[in-house]
Amino acid sequence: MYDKHLSKYAVIGDPIMQSMSPDIHNACFEQMGIDAIYEAVHVRKEELEQKVKALIEAGCKGFNVTIPHKLDIIDLLDEIDPFAEAIGAVNTVILEGSKLKGYNTDGPGFYQSLLEVHSLNLKESNILVIGAGGAARAIVKAFLLNGIEQVTITNRTVEKAVQLLEGSNGQALPLEEVTSRLARYDIIINTTPIGMVQNINETPISLDNLESHTVLVDIIYNPLMTKFLKTGLEKGCTVQNGVPMFIHQAALSFELWTGRKPDLGLMKRTVEQKLGGK
Repeated sequence: MYDKHLSKYAVIGDPIMQSMSPDIHNACFEQMGIDAIYEAVHVRKEELEQKVKALIEAGCKGFNVTIPHKLDIIDLLDEIDPFAEAIGAVNTVILEGSKLKGYNTDGPGFYQSLLEVHSLNLKESNILVIGAGGAARAIVKAFLLNGIEQVTITNRTVEKAVQLLEGSNGQALPLEEVTSRLARYDIIINTTPIGMVQNINETPISLDNLESHTVLVDIIYNPLMTKFLKTGLEKGCTVQNGVPMFIHQAALSFELWTGRKPDLGLMKRTVEQKLGGK
């Protein structure tokens, strides 16, 4: 049972027990002396409306939304932030008075994380995004809103990639075409689940033509070092796993709920310790 004096926050999804969001948010609440608790709540697709109502009735002040609810949650909201509306997906909800308002911190969170490893002017960088799902949509939209248009998307279904680039100067290419031209990209970003624990020995594309000047980013953080990133290291590339994006998007959610900036270092240490490495 909740302590009635605690502010309540949550993350909803299916599956959800693997989520490390409770670990990082609760660590920050404790460090900052905030009387709050954050928990993972398993919500199946058909339970979404019922479970959201239950969270509100329990006094929940805000919650994160993960797979598979980032699109469906929009129908239950009273307002939606313009960036989230442009993406068509919500990962953060806040109760403002009696109204539910949705935000998307995935795109801005990724953008902030990329600045940690890429010192070049991003507007002058040639960027390749692998995948065309919800994460790719948020990342590409963040690029476009920041005036970065040298973006190529590659995906098994090229039509989906084309949709993400609508109204921009970017291009969509089939997987087999980009593998032969990897040397021209300054940054390559994997937004697919290929390389996670269930397919740990796979990479989303062949990296045979990769050169050392390229920055490789994988939004996966379990494992901390995917085969995609290991191959990049072997070729002398700068690499970044999904931990920075995860903590930056979480930090933005935390700030929306509390009005305070959390300790990014504490968030990072919490994730790395939980996963057993750096």
